[in-house]
Amino acid sequence: MDVDIWAWVGETQQQLSEAGNVGLAMALGDLPAQAYEGRYPQLDVMAPAIAQQAESLELPWLEFYARYWHLIGRIGDRAQGAVAIDDAQQLLAFAQREDVRECPAVPAAVEALAVVWANTDGPGYATDRLETLGAYLESTTPEKPAFAGLVTQYVAALIDAGKPGEAVTYAESAVERLRTAGREASWELGAESARALLAAGRAEDALTALQAAAGFQADDPVAKEHRDGVRRALILATLGRIAEAVDALPDLDVVGEHPRVWVEWSRAVNKLAGSAQITNTWQLGRVLRQWMDYFGMMGGYRSRVELALVAGELAIGRQGVWQARLLADLAESGSAELREPGDLSERISALRATADATAEPEAPGPVEERVGLFDAADGFNADPEKWVGWLAPLSGQDIEATRRHTTTLGFLGYPATGADIYWKLLVDSGDIAGADSDDVAYLTTLLIEARQDERLEQMAALLPHAAQHLTLARLHSARERWQETVDAAEHAIHAGAGIEARRLLSGAAQQLEANGRAAEVLLEVLDELTDEDVWRMIVMATSAEDWETVRKGAAKIGMPIKSKEGPIEEEMGLIRVILPAPDGGQRQVLSIRTGPATARLALPQPRGMEYNAGDLVVFDPQLLEPVPDDPQEQQNFVPPFAAVRILRPGGYTSYFFDGAAPSEEDWAEFTEVMAERGWPMWVYSDENYTVTHPTSSEPLPGVFGWVAVPPDVSPSEVDALLDDATERWVHPLAWLDLAREIDVEVERHERIVKEYGL
Repeated sequence: MDVDIWAWVGETQQQLSEAGNVGLAMALGDLPAQAYEGRYPQLDVMAPAIAQQAESLELPWLEFYARYWHLIGRIGDRAQGAVAIDDAQQLLAFAQREDVRECPAVPAAVEALAVVWANTDGPGYATDRLETLGAYLESTTPEKPAFAGLVTQYVAALIDAGKPGEAVTYAESAVERLRTAGREASWELGAESARALLAAGRAEDALTALQAAAGFQADDPVAKEHRDGVRRALILATLGRIAEAVDALPDLDVVGEHPRVWVEWSRAVNKLAGSAQITNTWQLGRVLRQWMDYFGMMGGYRSRVELALVAGELAIGRQGVWQARLLADLAESGSAELREPGDLSERISALRATADATAEPEAPGPVEERVGLFDAADGFNADPEKWVGWLAPLSGQDIEATRRHTTTLGFLGYPATGADIYWKLLVDSGDIAGADSDDVAYLTTLLIEARQDERLEQMAALLPHAAQHLTLARLHSARERWQETVDAAEHAIHAGAGIEARRLLSGAAQQLEANGRAAEVLLEVLDELTDEDVWRMIVMATSAEDWETVRKGAAKIGMPIKSKEGPIEEEMGLIRVILPAPDGGQRQVLSIRTGPATARLALPQPRGMEYNAGDLVVFDPQLLEPVPDDPQEQQNFVPPFAAVRILRPGGYTSYFFDGAAPSEEDWAEFTEVMAERGWPMWVYSDENYTVTHPTSSEPLPGVFGWVAVPPDVSPSEVDALLDDATERWVHPLAWLDLAREIDVEVERHERIVKEYGL
């Protein structure tokens, strides 16, 4: 992004703040960090909101900015493919509008489209990428900020087009052109040059290139370290420098949140799996299977197939013959989604041939004893992959073996395979109507995980009335169809289904904001509820202000309540309530617990927030952090809980103050005055906050914060009290927004703000 864009961002932040939209202004400059740091829930909320605001303000450059960063957050580290192609194409079309095309950042839309094509099927879209990027590169000089990014994607496209030698030459030329223009290549360009060298069979040169790029600035600085480690490990492994490769390879817990590097990391692991330092385990196989599913959902078709082949080779190394065959099937079906399958057919055939030639692990005992041996196995050390192979001869014939075999298949990431076996035994045999409820539940879970909804509905139609509707309720709940869940669960309960139907009904009713009904359906079977059920009932009853049910729930779990009727308003200590922030993040607000699931917020919040001091909040009583083991730490521990909803607003209004910090004596007097009035006040500045002395220009300790007042206090009363409480201070305090609101001494407060640099 060009500096002009950042100037636009700063100006627009100021405009939004002045318009009272503080939350959006705060979030605006944070979008790139949200994209790079993986704060995707925030990004997915704030970027569309900012884009909408920009559209309403008729600021198309800003709208482009917000839409671009939202897209980068999806197609960068998250590596979304086909699911993002339409959005990338729409962004490029938007960038070509008359009122946008002069924006210096417009080429970034071209780069984004190339990235999403690469994520989907790099070789399949190689020609499209080269043509689209080439057209823009013809008119882009090395002096422009977009040049390095476009070149990086052009090099990547050449590699995927099977032209690594040409990619090396092009990258070297681009680096030299940048140097001549007085600019440095990005780390991404250097790393892509190293990938081209590796693809060209020049691994030593690839390592040299990657080392040379280490000092370059990265476009995505947060990802640089783990991306560099993965590529370095792959190059070193290719060179046979195993120990160095293992040292360079980031751990699974590091790369697990970064889909962009999964394929390359898996390739490196595959090359290192024969070493003593890398353990090829079933846990690794399960993770790779989950990654395949991710790419399947995100439209990363090429990555899904490549992972299947790598995982298949690793499975062979563990003697996981059955898994290698299934992965070959998955790769074959996935290759049909690719525009350019290349040599995949040969690679898949080779995997199958290797599987056929590999001996399966020796079973622990005769076939007839394997169910018992499975049950007796150590749950921590047993290898579920091996047990899938050992139970296979019995599965589909013996019900006990089938239960264990199919559910283990589902656990390892193959629910469709497990569902096929269970289906033949229970449905094709015609015995499903009389099947054990556990078997119906197991098969239901497998079908849901395999996303075979039509098949599940077909099975449900063969079940008795209660089981039929319970099964449908499970399906609807899994797909978040809440009204359908309620309807099916109601039918199931009336037909005699048990507590599971009530849980489904209660959860769906809560999603539909029918909290009274959600609590009632559990209260009807209070004696059958677990403590977890009771707490859920308490939360929902509290939201519905059904205090009688709350008291019954509290009595069930042994929590004393002093009052006998009406709203529960007691002081039960301090807690931290976790609430959403305007930028999509979270805020912790110190609060006073007033009931089993209620708390009153104690701290004033900035204007523009959806909550404030005095608000009564419903919270989920499940602790978000464990209580410390250390008794000393326990004394200072304030338990955190997630907010569920605002039950009753307190109607408080917040006013901002800012200025030089007074003496400790003056500040103590000030806080005492606020406390006497019952006005919550909180300082948001820290010890690093300073203001400027108006005459000497020396830094002074500063203080800023908010004071909240109840609805019966007028703005004029607040102004008068602040004026009286601070009139003897050496340096004046400013409350400009309040002064403007009541049009009192506005010029004085503006002068204070200017003189002290507030």
